[in-house]
Amino acid sequence: MVKPIPISVMLVDDHEIVRFGFRRLIETTKDIKVVAEACCGEEACILALEYNPDIIIMDINMPGIGGLEAITRLCKRDPERKIIALTMHEAEPFPTRVLAAGAKGYLSKRCAPRELIMAIRRVFKGGSFITTQIIREMSKIPGAEESAIELLSAREFQIFSMIAAGCTAIEIGEKMNLNHKTIHSHRSNVMKKLKLKTNANLVQFAMLQGII
Repeated sequence: MVKPIPISVMLVDDHEIVRFGFRRLIETTKDIKVVAEACCGEEACILALEYNPDIIIMDINMPGIGGLEAITRLCKRDPERKIIALTMHEAEPFPTRVLAAGAKGYLSKRCAPRELIMAIRRVFKGGSFITTQIIREMSKIPGAEESAIELLSAREFQIFSMIAAGCTAIEIGEKMNLNHKTIHSHRSNVMKKLKLKTNANLVQFAMLQGII
């Protein structure tokens, strides 16, 4: 009897010990197999072409372009790409932004192990999977401070997150293949929409919103 081909998975997280834990969990199943690991969004984009995994498990907060931009690039290249975000960011605007970028699932790193396995199987079959806690967060009525972030475009939000993480305009431009003058223009729009004056204000705002 021919054995069924297992679901192939790529793990993307900048912490090796986290990837090790997920790999050990997945290896307890018979129908799922880890075929590749990446430590950042840039590497994920390269290895996705090489290994073409059925499912990509993607962290959001990583050095470099980060998970959100990686998801955007991967899904733009292949709209059928199946990506599950597995992150510490449970509050908005992350879930909405990540799902809008093309992810098929969104899980908190606090989720039960069985939920990750369920998510992989469901997304592989063409469905979607969002943990209950994330759904609750997404259903909350935004207040004035929360709605300010909603004014940002997808690109502005990505740049806002990278500035908050300490990246310079030149670094962001290199990572996103954009002219640094374009980055400065987006930054200016971000500051106006959020009513901020300095990068220090921006970082403080990001911390209060749980973005960093």
